[in-house]
Amino acid sequence: MKEAVAGTLESGDIFVRIGPGEGLQIDLQSSVAAQFGRQIKEVIGETLKELGISDAHVSAVDKGALDCTIRARVTAAAVRSSGKDVWKD
Repeated sequence: MKEAVAGTLESGDIFVRIGPGEGLQIDLQSSVAAQFGRQIKEVIGETLKELGISDAHVSAVDKGALDCTIRARVTAAAVRSSGKDVWKD
């Protein structure tokens, strides 16, 4: 696993950086962390678990992204980081 990123810092998006780590560590910056921080971290963790990734350090800067956007950005960063093509049959 190498360090990789996905997303932007535009409104309605999330910037995700994934790199090697022991266990799953998620650092989140978000203006709505008080209301939705737990949910955002759950979506990130569930997405990585579905991709078979249990050891990673994730740094995310949320700008009001919906769950579907969070999943898409985490998936893109994870694919870039691991080299595993999740879209291939």
